[in-house]
Amino acid sequence: MAVCDPLRSPQRPLRLLLVMETQPFNFEVTARDGEARAGLLKTRRGEIETPVFMPVGTAGTVKGIRFEELESPELDARIILGNTYHLWLRPGIETIKAGGGLHKFIGWERAMLTDSGGFQVWSLGALRKISEEGTEFRSHIDGVKCFLSPEISMEVQTALDGEIAMAFDECAPGEATLEEARRSMELTLRWAKRSKEAFDVIAGRDAGGPQAGMPALPGRQALFGIVQGASHLDLRRESLARTVEIGFDGYAIGGLSVGEEKPVMLEVIEEIAPRMPAGKPRYLMGVGTPEDLLEAVARGVDMFDCVLPTRNGRNGQAFTSRGRLNIKNARYTDDQLPLDEACGCSVCRRHTRAFLRHLYQSGEMLASILLTHHNLAFFLDTMRRVRQAIRSGQYAKFRREYTEQLSSGLG
Repeated sequence: MAVCDPLRSPQRPLRLLLVMETQPFNFEVTARDGEARAGLLKTRRGEIETPVFMPVGTAGTVKGIRFEELESPELDARIILGNTYHLWLRPGIETIKAGGGLHKFIGWERAMLTDSGGFQVWSLGALRKISEEGTEFRSHIDGVKCFLSPEISMEVQTALDGEIAMAFDECAPGEATLEEARRSMELTLRWAKRSKEAFDVIAGRDAGGPQAGMPALPGRQALFGIVQGASHLDLRRESLARTVEIGFDGYAIGGLSVGEEKPVMLEVIEEIAPRMPAGKPRYLMGVGTPEDLLEAVARGVDMFDCVLPTRNGRNGQAFTSRGRLNIKNARYTDDQLPLDEACGCSVCRRHTRAFLRHLYQSGEMLASILLTHHNLAFFLDTMRRVRQAIRSGQYAKFRREYTEQLSSGLG
């Protein structure tokens, strides 16, 4: 079998080396309101206020928006995601390394978090085969047989050089039985230990200096562990305890928003988030809507990512303070209002619903660009307001009023 791995074979043994002593970041909780927390995450590429929403940059780009816009005072995204699976397959790690690492290659100088590739491989369904060693799958690009393991994921993520890397995990479906969820959780825990061991070896190997062409930065990469267990709370608690025993720089709740009912998702978050180490960042992976973010913040979560603002924007949907707006709807043909009268983003200050609908119906790419910009502005502004409410001790009031307005409808 040809292994789709530009760096190393999964059978190649790792040498034991010393681990860097420098800390990857400094995280401080600066305010609390109930379980909700406001904090400051200081990384080698800038400071990030939490709770934070992280736009998803699947293939080295946040779809439909330039980095200049993301860096502007209007959006001011301090951290984005990079997708290990997609970047590994195309353009390939050697190309990215030749370009000086992912930040330099794509032209983004702020912080990045890279996922492990586990979820993307899991989502391939019948195209993948999971074993103890790792996951064998066929590339969605050209059908070539590939293999991804904890060790390869760590090699790829350290080459990408994001501020935060994720342990390689296996995601059980939301409706998984107790037996299926336990089997998946146990595999994730074994992979977490292998991820940590491989990550520490690579960190020690690279302690002498940066890779060729890459900038020397203070501090090392961080590695987060992932809590699994599907909808089974006892498994989630066990997964958390055993993941903390391995020891990571931060912890994530994975395996949600994969088909389970919303009350089930919130029950898992409520049970697990407050139990996560208080001095480490808490990350809820792949979630979600503005309502989801507020509910998770109330339960103690610090970090979020989701494709909804960009994906929905490309498909003609805008998030507004009064709910979702489908610009394809004929009712907006002559509507001279902005997408959201309560929004101060540049799209809402300049353009009408009627114009945006015209662009979308005409197949103009500008429609997707403008809707994506507005949606990201809406999500990022929501998180700014969340942080302010926590700091002022008014989060419960803010959450109630925000949710009521969302439910009031567009009229």
